[in-house]
Amino acid sequence: MVTDRSPAIKRRRWQSFSIGGVLIGTLFFAASLTPTLLPRTFLTQGALSGCSLAAGYGIGVFGVWLWAYMELAQLTGRFARVVKLAVAIACAFVAIISLWQAAQWQNSIRELMKLEPVDTVHPVEVSLIALTVFAVLIALARLFRLTLRFVATSLNRFLPKRVSNVIGVIAAVALFWSVINGVLFRTFLHVAEASFREYDALIEPETGPPTDRLKTGSSASLLAWDKLGRQGRAFISSGPTSADISTLSGRRAREPIRAYVGLRSADTTERRAKLALEELKRVGGFERSVLIVITPTGTGWVDPAAIDSVEYLHNGDVASVALQYSYLASWLYLLVDPGYSADVARALFKEVYGYWITLPKERRPRLYLHGISLGAANSEQSTDLIEVMGDPFNGALWSGPPYSSRLWRWLTDHRNPGSPAWLPRFRDGSFVRFMNQHGEAAEPPGPNAAWGPMRIVYLQYASDPATFFDYRSLYREPDWMRPPRGPDVSPQLRWYPIVTLFQLMLDMFMATEAPIGFGHVYAPAHYIDAWIEVTVRDWTAEGIARLKQHLSKPHSAAATGPTPSAAGTLE
Repeated sequence: MVTDRSPAIKRRRWQSFSIGGVLIGTLFFAASLTPTLLPRTFLTQGALSGCSLAAGYGIGVFGVWLWAYMELAQLTGRFARVVKLAVAIACAFVAIISLWQAAQWQNSIRELMKLEPVDTVHPVEVSLIALTVFAVLIALARLFRLTLRFVATSLNRFLPKRVSNVIGVIAAVALFWSVINGVLFRTFLHVAEASFREYDALIEPETGPPTDRLKTGSSASLLAWDKLGRQGRAFISSGPTSADISTLSGRRAREPIRAYVGLRSADTTERRAKLALEELKRVGGFERSVLIVITPTGTGWVDPAAIDSVEYLHNGDVASVALQYSYLASWLYLLVDPGYSADVARALFKEVYGYWITLPKERRPRLYLHGISLGAANSEQSTDLIEVMGDPFNGALWSGPPYSSRLWRWLTDHRNPGSPAWLPRFRDGSFVRFMNQHGEAAEPPGPNAAWGPMRIVYLQYASDPATFFDYRSLYREPDWMRPPRGPDVSPQLRWYPIVTLFQLMLDMFMATEAPIGFGHVYAPAHYIDAWIEVTVRDWTAEGIARLKQHLSKPHSAAATGPTPSAAGTLE
């Protein structure tokens, strides 16, 4: 006689799901649909919601286990089944309402960023992706539990039960970590580095070596064109010419000087830094009025919006130099060797500054530092401010400093009381100031707040997750979320434990997908205001407006933001 066991199987599957896990998981799922800093697609939203659902479910399961472990009262029998059904219905209702509300939440960001509103977040697609991600993560969690139990059961024949359980946990963690870190992660890094290396070596058919002997990579240069790397060649071959600048300013302009040393140009950091100095001397970089030492991002990318704007501002009388230190995108490089990039930045600054201080003060150029993203963090570390106070360089413009930037973090944490974390004020503003797309902090510096001998400006957007990501959002609300909020941050944003951390992690990966002037994509117009503050350039309001309009045109290289080759979280 064959018995239909399907009802019993279904009953066991239903009972295998923790009602506490479903409840907390659903709340996490709903919270994941709320806005953070950047808009999301249905694909990224589905992945985020799936991870949040799995995290909430895991916490709920642990809570139920802890409740039982403490031998507290349990729901049993018919009443337990009724409660479970009621909770399941309530959870379904919460999920549906949240999916319906999600479009409005996303539009609260899109409106601030001047993007077209969306009618729907594609709830069916989001739900299917989320459930798929949830199923994969739960399967991995159950595999971990099976591994733990197998080890514990095997050892229980020789050791006490609790000792076996502890060893089982340690063994399972060690096994999974070795597979993830020792196999998957290292393989991924190896493939990524090989890919980025090959991409960096590709020579674009439309970009040949410069014919101007004063250009890096020319026949007279100390550096070979094919050794500059893809980002180096792009930096040298782009930017405004003297004719472009003259057309806009109506005055005779100089040809801007750009020097760049690729990772293949020499076999050691010291030799590459010395090559950069010699090339800069060869092309007359120390004979200009402004000299900028640039620390690029991980791939070697230099933001054209930053350098084009300062070259226009100073009528072409600008020299800039950059030194590549990696092929990888910044977020990958941070995982491999975060200290080396700062060492490279220090080596370049040491060479340039060491020669600069030997020149007569009345004849040498004004010296500035610049970097964006990881480049800003490394540029911060390129010099010890105490070492240069006897003969300080003139200033620095650091844009989109990542959350790991030490000096930026210290200045933000020690900001004046009452000033917001997204646009701090530090003491009297004579040493450092913060700017966003609307200029400096809302309250101007006091009457005695004249700039000192060194001007440091941080250009940052409140919607930049690379800057305002914070691991502590796992368990506490970040300062930048508290009112008053930044002008480009959704008023409907709320902090949720754990979920907000997941949301900000996703925002970091999508940081360069934001429209220009938001997120981690800095606009030429905002660079212009920042460079005027740093380099003390006197322009009329009409001239500044005309320059901003010119650089904001779609055809402008400065307006294109990070390219896919510079992409990744932090380029």
